[in-house]
Amino acid sequence: MIHAVGLTKQYKNVTAVDDLTFDVKPGVVTGFLGPNGAGKSTTMRMIVGLDNPTSGTVTIGGENYRDLKRPLEKVGALLDAKSVHPNRSAAAHLRWIAQSNGLPTSRVDEVLGLVGLSDVAGKKAGGFSLGMGQRLGLAGALLGDPEVLILDEPVNGLDPEGIRWVRGLMQALAAEGRTVLVSSHLLSEMAQTAENLLVIGRGRLIADTRVRDFIRDHSATTVLVRTPYVEEFSGALDAEGIAHERQKDEEGRDQIAVPDATSDDIGALAYSTGVLLTELTEKSASLEDAFFEMTQGSVQYRAAGAGADAGAKQEGR
Repeated sequence: MIHAVGLTKQYKNVTAVDDLTFDVKPGVVTGFLGPNGAGKSTTMRMIVGLDNPTSGTVTIGGENYRDLKRPLEKVGALLDAKSVHPNRSAAAHLRWIAQSNGLPTSRVDEVLGLVGLSDVAGKKAGGFSLGMGQRLGLAGALLGDPEVLILDEPVNGLDPEGIRWVRGLMQALAAEGRTVLVSSHLLSEMAQTAENLLVIGRGRLIADTRVRDFIRDHSATTVLVRTPYVEEFSGALDAEGIAHERQKDEEGRDQIAVPDATSDDIGALAYSTGVLLTELTEKSASLEDAFFEMTQGSVQYRAAGAGADAGAKQEGR
């Protein structure tokens, strides 16, 4: 388990991470979300001892990362897939890591096969595509068969098959009882991958919850109804004091949108009033909808456009 208490990182006049307290528990994939500049990468660097906290503590299994006797067997991290010597082959890169950490070199072939790089094991990493570089970084993180995985944007540059593979890998490792912390800007993918969420903004903790609870608590649900008897059913909704809106669907057909309702309640009303429904759909908001609703006040950089100041800065990491 990763345990952080009051974790803070100050750079001169900028507070990158501000009093974060959280636990990342084993057995589930925990998504680490936040707008650009929120402090995600800094937090991950502090977990593995690459940055020193200004104050607060963070431990892995009750120990500081720097005190771990065999760190790669405890923690596997992918924080920067580009940190590979370009003239070193994939296999040589992994053998160097294995030998310097007292790991069996036989593990190199195993992880190359696991991430799908066996056929290019002898090729120089400098010629790898972004997706291949990500796979090599994952191989390095898995080299010690670690109890804890910390992955920063692991699906960046991967094709759909690769993204699906990484999703399955993380879920399988968590199912084995490992601790998995992963950050990503692909919110639709995170909704399919993670069970728990840590959400931060401007360095502060915004939410520490399950994915489904985050979506439920920070977004709305709308019931969409189609019926040949729009007037009659609209009148039934009015009689019950249920707010609704008549609109057109994508095909130009009449429908009724009922916000903050459930399909059970609206279906029961239609049944009790004898109104035939040809469609009854409960449309729940996505993780993306909930994320933007929750973090809109914590975005550091905005592009000019709808709802943004024309003079805003370009988005940065």
